Amino acid sequence: MKKRWMVLASCVLATSLMAGSAMAKSEKSNTSESKSDTVNVKVDLKVKDDATVTSDTYGGDKGHNGYKGLLNAINNVKDKPAGAVIADLLLTKYETHLTAEMKAELEAIKEKDAALSAVADLLDKNGSVTDAVYVQKEAIIANVTNLDSYKKLGKLYEKLGKKGVKLYVNGEEPTFEVAPFIREGNTLVPFRAISEALKATVSWNEEERSVTVTRDGITVKLFIDSKTATVNGNEVTLEVPAAIENGSTVVPVRFVSEALKAAVKWESETQSVVIYEE
Repeated sequence: MKKRWMVLASCVLATSLMAGSAMAKSEKSNTSESKSDTVNVKVDLKVKDDATVTSDTYGGDKGHNGYKGLLNAINNVKDKPAGAVIADLLLTKYETHLTAEMKAELEAIKEKDAALSAVADLLDKNGSVTDAVYVQKEAIIANVTNLDSYKKLGKLYEKLGKKGVKLYVNGEEPTFEVAPFIREGNTLVPFRAISEALKATVSWNEEERSVTVTRDGITVKLFIDSKTATVNGNEVTLEVPAAIENGSTVVPVRFVSEALKAAVKWESETQSVVIYEE
């Protein structure tokens, strides 16, 4: 119950932080407009044209009309990681075609993770480390590509005594029976945990002592204690083989993730493995 109320309070604070930042930038971009005493402005980013988000809409010969498809798209992903990416693209590539109000809202979307991280910092300074962790996790969900957010969460975890290699898939922490670990400079993670987090199908062949994962037309097969693996039937040599640790199959995380077309990042200071779908 305490956590629920803390999150509600944090969201209010985060909203005020984002609104303040957005209004400040809005006023800078349009000095001719009068300042407002409130920030309760709802901006409709939709456009009237039947534009869609395709290369025909925002690239090539369409020129300045490209921003229309992106404006349509962002209305559907404001609260998702893609929202921050599209907002940044609009602000950097099509800034001259946006009104001051549009810029303000886009800045707020773009900086949502920063605002939540700021709230987590305040909670941490006030000694509420557990609540800071909860809010920092929300910051990660707001932008799964921001390594600094994972670093902050890792440092908060250290304050709570949680150490060792940490694993995140699309901003979430999958559950696993065997913790990730480093062997010969390579990070190995539980195969089933990472595969299921990426919504892939996993199978085990006892006779071959092999594990196979299939996702979106890609099939990856690894053999226990062997540096040979296959991707859609093509042989690949691994730096470190798959293995069985305490009854669970562990695999080199970078190879499997990249084979399944997911991005893999390593945050060395907190030993965090970050996987997300681009």
